[in-house]
Amino acid sequence: MVSAGLLGGVVLIVWTFVINGLFGFQARIDMRQLPAEQVVYEALQEHVDTPGRYTINPQLTADGRFPDDKPVFSVLYGGIGHEAAGGLMLFGLVLYLLAPMIGAWMLSQTSVRVLTSYGRKVLFFNAIGLLFALYGDLTRYGIGNYPLNDALALAAFHIVAWTLMGLVVAWRIQPPRAVREAM
Repeated sequence: MVSAGLLGGVVLIVWTFVINGLFGFQARIDMRQLPAEQVVYEALQEHVDTPGRYTINPQLTADGRFPDDKPVFSVLYGGIGHEAAGGLMLFGLVLYLLAPMIGAWMLSQTSVRVLTSYGRKVLFFNAIGLLFALYGDLTRYGIGNYPLNDALALAAFHIVAWTLMGLVVAWRIQPPRAVREAM
């Protein structure tokens, strides 16, 4: 089970490196630049000093409502700068190895019916990815969050990642020896 989880982690790291590192997928979503970025940066630096997510609404109408045809902006400030990038990458690497290990353990605890079918084992991992996509990525769509096409793209990225991990983990996780000998 450990080797299956580690292989799944390697697949996840390679997938993420190719898609994000070589093709810049996540950067195109999370690091778009503004035409007057320095002006906005200076205004935010002056007015945002506490980490958090800030929603910037348009001015209220005369009857005290937010106008329907005006945009709502969101600013996220984590309280850290570029100096923390290395430490965060190490934390991400640990998570990228831990998630497939937990998934492999969960798969190893399923029924013999699942464990005896490669397709069901892959589907098991695919279902985990689908849950992460539904409850992680798609819930970040809306006011002050991602536009729908970005939320869908992130969800697809994670579903594919879990499916690729599932292909490897399913290949390594085998049913109990007694079941294999009876087959």
